[in-house]
Amino acid sequence: MHGLKGKRHGGRRRTAHYPDGVTNREDEPGVDTAVGVGPWEGAWPAGDRWDPELLAQGDRRNVVDAYRYWRHEAIVADLDLRRHDFHVAVENWGHDFNIGSVIRTANAMNAKAFHIVGRRRWNRRGAMVTDRYQHEHHHPDAGSFAEWARSGGLAIVGIDNLPGSVPVETWDLPRHCVLVFGQEGPGLSAAMRAECEVVLHIEQFGSTRSINAGAAAAIAMHAWVRRHVFGQVP
Repeated sequence: MHGLKGKRHGGRRRTAHYPDGVTNREDEPGVDTAVGVGPWEGAWPAGDRWDPELLAQGDRRNVVDAYRYWRHEAIVADLDLRRHDFHVAVENWGHDFNIGSVIRTANAMNAKAFHIVGRRRWNRRGAMVTDRYQHEHHHPDAGSFAEWARSGGLAIVGIDNLPGSVPVETWDLPRHCVLVFGQEGPGLSAAMRAECEVVLHIEQFGSTRSINAGAAAAIAMHAWVRRHVFGQVP
């Protein structure tokens, strides 16, 4: 925290559009749903990380409080100092909306980088602009992606509920790995499955045969965090 003193702005009901695409709806009487903080009050802090425009106008971005009023480049540089040792890859063949959700979680878990395999253009809506704070790489197909991963000593770990897959709850995820996710519905392609060292699934106990791809990705990434940040062995 950096002595934040920004004021929240109330007022009439409205929909406000902020710099990094977050939409804030203030349509519930008596509920303050303003996003972020207002202009900095008092003398401005010294240092290169601070953004003069944000200090003057307020910071409405979807960032944690510790990064309020920081320049975008300063936030990325700070994240780079402590990124985790796993990568995230998503196959992109059908412009799946869930890709954005996966990338948003990769930001929350501070993955080393994210990779798009297949079509270069992907549906960014669900990412809520979090992709701007990460490192993005593109690979045209599973073969080129696998060549890159192995050249960097990364284990390729697929996440899909396929015949022969292993429960993620019992598998000791390697520290240096790339978690690979397929599209909603078809899952991992045959070409990608062939490149995986192991394919893991998430144990389910209800009636549905599968869960949302974005939710599955969040569970898998958190499994890595539990193992390598908190030291909880499966």
